[in-house]
Amino acid sequence: MNHFDYKDGQLFAEDVSIESIADRVGTPFYCYSTATLERHYKILAEALTDAGVEAAICFAVKANSNVAVIKTLAQLGAGADVVSEGELRRALAAGVPPERIVFSGVGKTRDELRFAVATGIHQINVESEPELDMLSNVAVELGREQAIAIRVNPDVDANTHEKITTGRKENKFGIEWTDAHQVLRRAHDLPGLKAVGVACHIGSQLTEIQPFKDAFIRIRDLVVMLKADGIAIERLDLGGGLGVPYQGEILPGPREYAKVVAATLGNLGCKIMVEPGRLLVGNAGILVTRVIYVKEGATRTFVIVDAAMNDLMRPALYDAYHQIDPVKLTGEDPVLVDVVGPVCETGDTFAKQRSLQPVNPGDLLVLRTAGAYGASMSSMYNSRPLAPEVLVKGDQFAEVRARPAYQEILAMESLPAWLGA
Repeated sequence: MNHFDYKDGQLFAEDVSIESIADRVGTPFYCYSTATLERHYKILAEALTDAGVEAAICFAVKANSNVAVIKTLAQLGAGADVVSEGELRRALAAGVPPERIVFSGVGKTRDELRFAVATGIHQINVESEPELDMLSNVAVELGREQAIAIRVNPDVDANTHEKITTGRKENKFGIEWTDAHQVLRRAHDLPGLKAVGVACHIGSQLTEIQPFKDAFIRIRDLVVMLKADGIAIERLDLGGGLGVPYQGEILPGPREYAKVVAATLGNLGCKIMVEPGRLLVGNAGILVTRVIYVKEGATRTFVIVDAAMNDLMRPALYDAYHQIDPVKLTGEDPVLVDVVGPVCETGDTFAKQRSLQPVNPGDLLVLRTAGAYGASMSSMYNSRPLAPEVLVKGDQFAEVRARPAYQEILAMESLPAWLGA
């Protein structure tokens, strides 16, 4: 469920008309609903509690790194799962306490580890033995003891898109689950580290519960073996990955997920963390765009809009589906069109042969379920300014990331002396 609904034929975000926002900030732009963010967080939290699972919820910042979005979730009690120093700094800027921040990622640099340890974050998820050694050296240099978890690759197929699966043995993430015992024992002996947990994350946009169950059972068996050998495990970081409906699909929800967590891991006596991203923000955001031209091609009609693949790259990258709706309903019979952007790439296509009411230049369209991996993956390809982001709360809205002016973009670059001023 989300809070983008029609009122008298006009699309609203909560109590603010999309057209009024477009008039103020221009197009394209991202729009997020506070009510939807709050609802999704509370549903997940309640599902875990009702299943008897006491879990810390750490929002996966990579899904949507806007500071206002992070802060909205933090005020509800969320921590942050970060995968770079930049995301860590964003979480801190949003008011997330260091003790609620977990640092994941397969390629953390020495400088990133140093900043994380100096900040005093809750946990670093280690993904390789070389990282383990580097982190130990950094912690000793700083005179700190850093809590860590070993990220285990459970070799479980998440049955999701090839480019967003992370838990198979051929993926780059984590330590082979059969090697985790030896790595954890070694971690206990390294100075500056406190090995307290096991972490796993098998992929994104999972549409089935069984892969979670398979991974959690493997983690449970590992923890039991470790404890039998005297290696205490205090924390379990289960990652995220629960999918959201992009085409109205009926998918397993937080309650089914929570029951699996309780059934497989609930009796181990470990503190549990989950790291949802898309689940919290996916349906909480839309991308609003304006029609530039309607072009009649030889075999099809093209609706050319001012949003492009640099604004929302999921269709080009994953062949991802986003529902496209008009901001103003006309009641006219729909026609088949291709919705495309202005970038000089054939891949700059949002939809092919999509059923849409007839539109004209100047009309507004929305791409739904764009709150996750939309703005956070955007770029300035073709020297197009980043789209602004807007947060709505009730009958109020605020521009929480402005569209940069061309002068600001050009000011980021400089000429070498040999090219002159």
